[in-house]
Amino acid sequence: MIVLAGPSGAGKSRLAERSGLPVLRLDDFYKSAGDPTLPVIADGPNAGVVDWDDPASWLPEDALAALDELCREGRAEVPVYDIAHDGRCGSQVLDLEGSQLLVAEGIFAHHVVGPCREAGMLAAAYCVRQHPLVTFWRRLTRDFREHRKPPMVLVLRGLALMREQRDLVADIVAHGCTPVSPDEAATEIRRQAQEVS
Repeated sequence: MIVLAGPSGAGKSRLAERSGLPVLRLDDFYKSAGDPTLPVIADGPNAGVVDWDDPASWLPEDALAALDELCREGRAEVPVYDIAHDGRCGSQVLDLEGSQLLVAEGIFAHHVVGPCREAGMLAAAYCVRQHPLVTFWRRLTRDFREHRKPPMVLVLRGLALMREQRDLVADIVAHGCTPVSPDEAATEIRRQAQEVS
């Protein structure tokens, strides 16, 4: 698999869709609202709100199990998550249809890099990043368009994420992802697809 990690709004989903490869959306493995283990923002203007940017809001074991099944069997039943309603709204079968490559993308994607490398399932791992202001604006316009959360929550959380982006990218790279622009990632994915075709 090719892992696309990076800050929310960096262009991972768009890049995955443009790749022409099967895509597993790792953000569909979020926990549902009401789960008592969900992390909560402790202070600041969004204190008391679920921290959906904390890896503890995500189910890595479920994501890894789906990736393993996809690599072994070529298909798997995966959840469909509705971010606007903070919960799963069903499931679907993802079928690789004979493709030798799969793209796995999401804001916590870097957490699957190590286990997938150890299991021999990893072809490459990239951290897609852009200038923090570009990422902030792209994330904000997307989240407003999709009505993901109340507007003030989106603005305040977006500003906090913009300030934290440099540290987040450093953490993602430390997990084994190569930092690239969206165009660089697209070039590498095309090259890898050609090599296995």
